[in-house]
Amino acid sequence: MVLVQLGFQAMGVVDTLMVGRVSAPVLAAVALGNLYFFNVSIFSMGTLMALDPLVAQAAGAGEMRAVARAMQRGLVLSLGLSVLTALLLAPATGLLRAFHQPAEIIPDAAAYVRISIFGIVPYLAFVVLRQSLQAMHRVAPIVWTMLAANLTNAGFNWVFVYGHLGSPALGVAGSAIATAISRWLMALMLLALAWPELRPHLVPLRRESLDWRPLVRMLRIGAPIGAQQALEAGAFGAIGLLMGVLGTIEMAAHQIAITLASFTFMVPLGVGSAAAVRVGHAIGAGDRPRAKQAVRAAYLCGVGFMTITAIVFLSMPGVLSRSFSGDARVIALASVLIPIAGVFQVFDGAQAVGAGVLRGAGDTTAPLIVMLASYWLVGVPVSAWLGFHTTLGAAGLWWGFVLMLAPVAVFLYMRIRVVFWRDLERVVV
Repeated sequence: MVLVQLGFQAMGVVDTLMVGRVSAPVLAAVALGNLYFFNVSIFSMGTLMALDPLVAQAAGAGEMRAVARAMQRGLVLSLGLSVLTALLLAPATGLLRAFHQPAEIIPDAAAYVRISIFGIVPYLAFVVLRQSLQAMHRVAPIVWTMLAANLTNAGFNWVFVYGHLGSPALGVAGSAIATAISRWLMALMLLALAWPELRPHLVPLRRESLDWRPLVRMLRIGAPIGAQQALEAGAFGAIGLLMGVLGTIEMAAHQIAITLASFTFMVPLGVGSAAAVRVGHAIGAGDRPRAKQAVRAAYLCGVGFMTITAIVFLSMPGVLSRSFSGDARVIALASVLIPIAGVFQVFDGAQAVGAGVLRGAGDTTAPLIVMLASYWLVGVPVSAWLGFHTTLGAAGLWWGFVLMLAPVAVFLYMRIRVVFWRDLERVVV
């Protein structure tokens, strides 16, 4: 599941690498378009993670009919969320102007977003299939699909961006077309590879899967998860925008440090997803000791890994900085930010694992409340104050990450202790 998370991130990296050789404006337009698509679609993707407790707990209880209902309802929800996401993506031009993005790249970035709309349906359908399969302990088809998707995405970028095999050189639009096609292939390939496991749950269509009341109940479970992820992505994005206000050197150093932190974060994020599955199975089977064992294992793996990488970030920031840039000023500032990343990513890993554990138990509302308070009522305002009203500058903005993530990590751990001290009840829709 860590490999799957890395595969998702790699698709954006491939887009960036392929268009970076065309020109700086093309690279900037693709980066902006990707950022816009991600921040809009993350709510829908997170909402569909309601399938984690529903499918995992039903599978743990051996109730395959409940698995089928949850999966089919997930696909129905994905269609509705696709419409919502498309409506939010459509006005890209006006919103990018409202956020005062560079005028020369807005037309291309907006075109990237509009073309990406054609890949929303398979993108969210893939999320439904992925969450359901991993909840049933079938991860290999997902890994192979992500590997194939990255290869095909690179190939289609080569064709459409540069103009090969009879295609005109489409630049930004070509990258968007390549990604949209790759998302269709992802959904279809995963469906084909896992059809023996999926067929009993997808065929025939059950009438109760279209009942609106269970769909609303699923939304009540999933929407807080989507909101959690949107709040976190929005907070990190806000700090990035504030960094750009400080200057170009600050933005470049921020990009180096956040790239490293994002890469290592994929490990506890994958571990958190695995924890959601293991906890869900144990609760479904009525095995309280196994559920607690899964919690301990998840924290050991996720937080343990981030502790090791924190030591690396704290001990060799200069080496890491120089691997990304040759500019002495960028290297110097990045060498200040990377150790701060070493501090906050331990808490970031802990909150990713904690959120996964609570998701597996079906507890999704409490994490949303504390994230809203910690990220937006404390973290971002304090970051802005430290960055613009003290001598810390860029480092002050980054110390805000520590202040927003540490309380969340501690609260989620305490919440887990409360939830697992009580009787663990299965979530049934």
